[in-house]
Amino acid sequence: MRKFYSLVCLLIVMAVSGQINYTITPNPFGETDVITLTVPGNQIDETAWGIPDNSVYIWSWSFDTNYQNSQNCPTNGSWNNSDDLNKLTYNAATDTYSLTMTPTVFFGRTGIGRFGFLLKDKTGAHQTSPDIFVNVGILNLTLTNPAANSLTTVPAGTAVNITATTNENAAFQLKANGTVVNTASTLSQSYSYSYTVTQDSNMELIATDAGSNSKNATFTLQTSRTVISEAIPGWIRQGINYHAADQTRVGLALYAPHKDFVHVIGSFNNWAVNDTYLMKRDTANPDLYWIELNGLTPQQLYTFQYRTNDLKKVADPYSPQILSSYDDQWISSSTYPNLPPFPAGQNFEVSMFKTGQAPYNWQITNFQRPAKEDLMVYELLLRDFTQEKNWQSLINKISYLKNLNINAIELLPIMEFEGNLSWGYNTSFHYALDKAYGTPEKFKEFVDLCHQNGIAVILDIAFNHATGRSPLARLWNIDPDGDGFGDIAANNPYFNQVPKHAYNVFNDFNHTSPSTQYYVERSLQQWLTEYRIDGFRWDLTKGFTQNCSESDETCTNAYQQDRVDIMKQYADKQWALDPNSYMIFEHLGTDAEEQQWANYRVAEGKGVLLWNKQTDPYNQNTMGYVENSNYDRMNHTLHGFTNMRAVGYGESHDEERLMFKNLAYGAVNGAYNVTNLNTALERMKTFGATFFTIPGPKMIWQFGELGYEFSINRCADGSINSGCRTDEKPIAFTLGYDTNANRKAVYDTWAKIIGIRNAHQVFKSKTYSIESNNLTNDPDGLITRIYVYDTAINGMKNIVVLANYGTSARNVVPYFPYTGQWQNLMDNTISNIASTTAPITLQPGEFRIFGNYAGALSTVDVNAEHKLSLQIADNPVKNGSAKFIYHKVKKGEIVIFDMSGKKLDSFKLNKENGVYEFKADYPAGTYLVHLRSETGVAVQKMIIK
Repeated sequence: MRKFYSLVCLLIVMAVSGQINYTITPNPFGETDVITLTVPGNQIDETAWGIPDNSVYIWSWSFDTNYQNSQNCPTNGSWNNSDDLNKLTYNAATDTYSLTMTPTVFFGRTGIGRFGFLLKDKTGAHQTSPDIFVNVGILNLTLTNPAANSLTTVPAGTAVNITATTNENAAFQLKANGTVVNTASTLSQSYSYSYTVTQDSNMELIATDAGSNSKNATFTLQTSRTVISEAIPGWIRQGINYHAADQTRVGLALYAPHKDFVHVIGSFNNWAVNDTYLMKRDTANPDLYWIELNGLTPQQLYTFQYRTNDLKKVADPYSPQILSSYDDQWISSSTYPNLPPFPAGQNFEVSMFKTGQAPYNWQITNFQRPAKEDLMVYELLLRDFTQEKNWQSLINKISYLKNLNINAIELLPIMEFEGNLSWGYNTSFHYALDKAYGTPEKFKEFVDLCHQNGIAVILDIAFNHATGRSPLARLWNIDPDGDGFGDIAANNPYFNQVPKHAYNVFNDFNHTSPSTQYYVERSLQQWLTEYRIDGFRWDLTKGFTQNCSESDETCTNAYQQDRVDIMKQYADKQWALDPNSYMIFEHLGTDAEEQQWANYRVAEGKGVLLWNKQTDPYNQNTMGYVENSNYDRMNHTLHGFTNMRAVGYGESHDEERLMFKNLAYGAVNGAYNVTNLNTALERMKTFGATFFTIPGPKMIWQFGELGYEFSINRCADGSINSGCRTDEKPIAFTLGYDTNANRKAVYDTWAKIIGIRNAHQVFKSKTYSIESNNLTNDPDGLITRIYVYDTAINGMKNIVVLANYGTSARNVVPYFPYTGQWQNLMDNTISNIASTTAPITLQPGEFRIFGNYAGALSTVDVNAEHKLSLQIADNPVKNGSAKFIYHKVKKGEIVIFDMSGKKLDSFKLNKENGVYEFKADYPAGTYLVHLRSETGVAVQKMIIK
């Protein structure tokens, strides 16, 4: 079936109907004739499909007169959003569906010999099967032996009887590799000829009627091969292997069960099938084919494919990069300089290798990854992050990311995916870096730069499935139209022929298969070692079961022991490759199942991290609605996790943007209106305060820090439609969001809160509580209290966070754990708390973050990432003369406090960088010197003797 997907992360449950009956009138017909396709209404179960009578669509594709060169109908639309131009007309009087069209117009081409079609609903959730094929032309030719587009393999010297029929009297001509080998001039409706096979031959039978109309049919005859059995050399494993001591040698190996023989074709043999390049069979594993290529030129780029005995031509599944006949022409030279051209005359994907390549010169070889519980992950889709959409443009934004104080970047899949504008979940080669974002060297430079700035790099990877372009799918598929694509065959060693879970897209991997497990492990190794990334976010781990079906969502969502076991095995494999690497599951399942992974080997410092979706309750708060607004499950203990392994988030690539709903549906209370942009932005600051201060790993989605408000379902024309979910979105930088004062204020607030968290040990505590909208204490709800504490700390050991998500001012009882001095960590003011229950007035959308005041804490510069700095020269100060050295100050002042928090002096600064001297006429003792600026606060102790 000629069906391509380009941008998919949607979970589609696909139902399939059986073979349908149909009529076409007139028949036979030519490509310029007006024809009508009619399907009886009883062939479509509208009730089961959940559609009205007028919502059946045709998905169609056409072939040339040789029944090759398949092209999709231009008006198909996308699989999950069919174009209304392809909607069939429902005729109530006859209960039929019909479509009237002219083939050349409908398919936008001439020279049409056949077209295929199926019927579906608009979203692709239901379809008819199998595909139907219709011949085009007044003269029809039918090969009866061998079948059209078929392959027949026989020993050399074997005679094959070639037979065919036509619907009109015709003359026949048979060609082998372009040379005429038989002619039957007498007009007849049948043809028969015995052809002796002496070599591989591309055969073509041509029928021509009395009116000079002709029709072609092609097939292939090949001779069988004797394959040498020999043990594979120790330096060769599946994939492309470089000899350690000889730059003129490369070893290739392909796992190919059910294949009789395999050739390597490529630039080194003019892409011809040559028995010199017939692969050997390993003696220990007869399904493993291998070959050594010798006499290669170092630094020269070579391209190749494998060609199996059943004429499948595929790139190596373990290619570090591939060239694509579909996608490469759209990649700009600025993104990928000197991109090698796709080999002329070839199709699909091809592999590349080059010996003697200089290794990347890594600047950081001992990167210390942030602890799992300290992760501040920034989830990012490069396609929608910068206008240039490449690694260099992301490198140019490293300061923007670092100054936000995040310590990890999680990239949506960058493994080779179909198309160039994608979320990346339509992966075809899990081992290969997609070229749409740039070169391997640039990606390594990005990883290296992140590590230089203390930022880990995590890759999202979709091991649930692979698209139809994957060589693992194409090597064993059912390909009725000979275009190289088709459904999974029963003997495929990697995929389930029938999906085993309810959220399947593309082709469903069978993770109980040793072949699949080896492929996954090798892919993990490639990214961890070649690119030195720090871990993976495993997409949709619910799909790793073999116990369910695509129609049973209840089963898929329930605890599955086989899924628990296989994911533990994968955890062991990943940690064996890199013991400290991050393993994050997007499971969103039962606590009982997630506990199995979160607590797995946790005593060793491991344990799998689990996505903890809290979008809905957080968004209820930011919009100002109390219903379903409790986000207490940000607490890892409520999941039954021993350690902090729940990655909390309010936004992700898969969720509607908080700001979109704030502006579209926010609450209104008199003059206070959440749908007002600036009001909604202020509430996003409060989201940060009630999110980042909760201990444990956190994740934010790109541009949430700038109040990004475009819907996840925004279309290119600005409309909102679920079919546009994965479409390109406006770039915040291009829109100037990062220079807009109100939006930048959200960024600055989040950066400061994360900086505060990073600066204080108490935020690592496992003892904390979250009271979000406790209706017992706050009848009107929308009040948050967060308490973090660690009594073992000698210093700041208690944190109290208060927030008012209501739409009116509230007197909030803080319930401080004790009285005394408490520091507002956002402005460093100190309050003497005489009563733990004295109310604090919070305006709508306002928050406070308090820490118990302990003088030693004031030496911490929470704004270090913003380069604001303060130094006291010759400290301790003698003779009452103090000298302050400051940098990166905007509209700043120096303020001096005694240790009780009493303000003693303040001095305005009129320069960004400088030295301020003054007479410190204070008694001997310790004092706090605050450097305050628009960019934050820096604090140092001053000792006077």
